[in-house]
Amino acid sequence: MLLGDPQQLDQPQKGVHPPGAEVSALAHLLNGRVTIEPHQGLFLGESWRLNPDICAFTSEVFYDGRLKAREENALQRLNAVGPLDGTGLRFVPVNHSGNQSDSPDEVERIAEMVGTLLSERATWTNKKGETQTIELKDILVVAPYNAQVALLARRLPGARVGTVDKFQGQEAPVVFYSMTTSTPEDAPRGMEFLYSSNRLNVATSRAQCVTVLVASPKLFDVQCKTPRQMELANAFCRYLEMAQVI
Repeated sequence: MLLGDPQQLDQPQKGVHPPGAEVSALAHLLNGRVTIEPHQGLFLGESWRLNPDICAFTSEVFYDGRLKAREENALQRLNAVGPLDGTGLRFVPVNHSGNQSDSPDEVERIAEMVGTLLSERATWTNKKGETQTIELKDILVVAPYNAQVALLARRLPGARVGTVDKFQGQEAPVVFYSMTTSTPEDAPRGMEFLYSSNRLNVATSRAQCVTVLVASPKLFDVQCKTPRQMELANAFCRYLEMAQVI
C-alpha cells in the first residue's frame, strides 16, 4: 500500500542516485501524472482545510481540478477591515532590488499587515460557524530561505515563522508567503527552487481563510527559455490571475 502526495514536498535526500531512481515508488506509479488514475488507486478528493476560494486555485493548478472543499469549509472567513477581509487569494506587490535570500522591505510590509490584524482585533469564523478573535498563533508566515525567516522572526517575536518545509501539514486562518527574491535572476538556488510548484502548493494551501503572497512584481516577469521554466512560472502567473491585488 502506497500513501502520499507527490504534489507536496519530498523527503530530503543526501545520496546521489541514477536518473529516475531518486523518485518515490508512488511517483513511479503516477509516471508524470499529478493525480492517480481510478484503476490504480484512490484519490482523496476532499479538502478538510481550504475555503472553496483557495481550493479552486489549489485544485486547478496542482490536482487536475479533482480536489473539492468540504461544504462546511465555506463558512470559514476572515473578518477584518480592509482588503484582507473575506476569503481567497491576495497578492501584495513590494518593489525592491538586489535581494536574494532576505528582503527587509517584505518583512516590514508583512509586519504592518499582521500588526493591523491584531490591533484592530480582527476575527475569523471556523467551519462550525464559530467566530473568535485573531491571535498571533492564528497567523503563519512562510518564506523560502532561512535568512528571510530569521529577519521575520526578529521582527515578529512569538509568531509562527518558518520555511515551507517546516510548515508542511500545518494550518492557520491566515498565511503570508514572502517570496523574498527581487528577480528570477537573483534567486540564489535558481528557478527550480524558488518557483517550485510543490513549495507553492504547500505554502498557499496552509490557509483556512486567506492566503497572502508577498513578492516583488518582477518575479512575474520571467523570460522563460525552456519548457521547464514555463511550467515553473505558470503556477505563479495563475495565482496572480486569481488573486486580489492589494
